[in-house]
Amino acid sequence: MPESKFHADYRFLQKAERLSHDEIVRVASVAVRLGVSKLRLTGGEPLLDRKVPALVARLRELDGVDDLALTTNATLLAPQAGALAAAGLDRVTISLDSLDAGVFRAMSGNRGDLDRVLEGIAAAERAGLAPIKINAVVQRGVNDHTVMGLLEHFRGTGHIVRLIEFMDVGNRNGWRLEEVVPSRELLQRIDQRWPLEPIGRNYPGEVARRYRYADGGGEIGFISSVTEPFCGSCSRARLSADGNLYTCLFATAGHDIRKPLRNGATDDELADLLAGIWSRRTDRYSELRGRATADEQPLRKVEMYRMGG
Repeated sequence: MPESKFHADYRFLQKAERLSHDEIVRVASVAVRLGVSKLRLTGGEPLLDRKVPALVARLRELDGVDDLALTTNATLLAPQAGALAAAGLDRVTISLDSLDAGVFRAMSGNRGDLDRVLEGIAAAERAGLAPIKINAVVQRGVNDHTVMGLLEHFRGTGHIVRLIEFMDVGNRNGWRLEEVVPSRELLQRIDQRWPLEPIGRNYPGEVARRYRYADGGGEIGFISSVTEPFCGSCSRARLSADGNLYTCLFATAGHDIRKPLRNGATDDELADLLAGIWSRRTDRYSELRGRATADEQPLRKVEMYRMGG
């Protein structure tokens, strides 16, 4: 969300346009009834909601939730980490593309303070919000030269760095295929310095391929949506702040859940709606990427900050 567009006068969603905590918890409870066992609060930036610990506490009460996590840029995490842990949050995932201050700021839309992010990570560790996952999007010519330093910093800490291929999410990031650093290239580079051993998935549909350092230095992961798509095993749906349900990170449109919520739909009706949306999904964007003909117009995808990463 670059500062040039999202300036002080930019009109964000108004309160009435956003789902309330009551509405979020209700949709989550119906989803859990249908078999969902992992919930994650993401964004945008979820910690901009100063009452998010209260939402975490209510989601924690849902019977059947095995994993309750939060994804954040960690800028606001340090003062909230203890409250989030006390509310029942299991763990956090931190978006951190580089430990080089200049690269970090450039990739953060000329916003953000690297020291505050590192303070947030330390606070999460003290609060027991582990395992902490560090997500880094790797872009050739931008931050790929800083990957080894990032890994070295977190080796031995118990934190899991996950290297993500640069993806064409939304329409604003100027994506070009030549800027993608394939996971296999990174794997070879890292293995030459710190030998790696593959380890199995934690659960069906896990998007990261997991490796551990042979010397016991910890675990890293690779998310390879561009070069090794996993559409067929994807088990993720995203509920946006304005009440749209998205069944793919690369979706061009969502399904309005807010309207039936506010028009008196019963839990059974909401369950039928969610189940129907999920069972009819045909998303395969990553598998089909690059097959468009030259005269086809590129898809106008929903921006990731609207649906969550």
